[in-house]
Amino acid sequence: MIARDVLTGTHFTQGDFACAEGAIAAGCRFFAGYPITPATEIAERMARRLPEVGGVYLQMEDEIGSAAAIIGASYGGVKSMTATSGPGFSLMQENIGLAVMTEAPIVIVDVMRGGPSTGQPTKTGQQDVMQAKWGSHGDYEIIALAPSSVQESFDLTVRAFNLSERYRVPVFVMLDEVIGHLRERLVIPPADQLEITNRKKPNVPPEQYNPFQADEDLVPPMATFGEGYRFYATGLTHDETGHPQTDSAEEQTKLVKRLCDKIRTNRDSIVQVKKLLLDDAKVCVIAYGSVARSAIAAVARARERGMKAGFLGLTTIWPFPDKEIEAIADHVDRIIVAEVNYGQIVREVERRFDYRKITFVPKLGEDPHTPDELLSLIMREKK
Repeated sequence: MIARDVLTGTHFTQGDFACAEGAIAAGCRFFAGYPITPATEIAERMARRLPEVGGVYLQMEDEIGSAAAIIGASYGGVKSMTATSGPGFSLMQENIGLAVMTEAPIVIVDVMRGGPSTGQPTKTGQQDVMQAKWGSHGDYEIIALAPSSVQESFDLTVRAFNLSERYRVPVFVMLDEVIGHLRERLVIPPADQLEITNRKKPNVPPEQYNPFQADEDLVPPMATFGEGYRFYATGLTHDETGHPQTDSAEEQTKLVKRLCDKIRTNRDSIVQVKKLLLDDAKVCVIAYGSVARSAIAAVARARERGMKAGFLGLTTIWPFPDKEIEAIADHVDRIIVAEVNYGQIVREVERRFDYRKITFVPKLGEDPHTPDELLSLIMREKK
């Protein structure tokens, strides 16, 4: 058998498999990880596939080491990824902050399950979405994507690598357990049909290179260790040379604003949502991940019954799609927010829409919302 970097063709497979293949297709050649339900299938797939394409799989002692290893590999010039679930994601937070501060392009997949703590390893959940934004300390911006199908698990993993390389930032792929273990059709296009982004390299000689001197887009070119460029990378507040400036309010302000603004100013290029029947909708269902599938079906059935319902799916969770929610606020009478948690993204929706006109539908320790459950809530609004 001749190994191919991209397994072009049609497959019947699960979301975790699709995520792994998306990473390979995007150019990922290093994976460090630790097994954890329901993300272990990603590690298993990468352990098999990376040696076939000239990459390296490294079994780590824990999730802390996994995050540290992919930061180091990224600085070595290799596109790198790890995969985990809630407890492991918690352990990674310190190194996520380090990756933000050192502007290391990495991808972390979090296949969400029920928590807190060990929680429900084999049950689905969407309880990590606020942790994705605020899990590490300090001011920073992050990018988090939420697939709602096996195909999107592939597509959004490719996009995660592209965004990570483009903006030199950690990017999260937030599957939930249902999507990770769901089996359905996956189409992998030929490699020449995939849009792949690689990090910006310096165009100055080594003696003129400052590792954190940003261009007009606020993103510094990134040299690779071993190419002759001088590097000093630290989690401390630093100047453009990388050297610590912990006593300088000016350098702290300059650095942190740039780390945030390179994402904030490009928000419109990063955020993606799904819109369905929103032009005349009076009721809108907002959902992401596995719940989005039920929401789409419920909206279609509501339309058949004469109810002007629409759907807004959050493909991008962070940066939050605030503009897209505000755009429907003038003509939508009510918003239904369905999540497999006890209230996380709904709080962000409440900041953009009258909370008195929001119906929140939480689920905990159960299967995701069914189309019939959401349909009954939609039809309550019909007068």
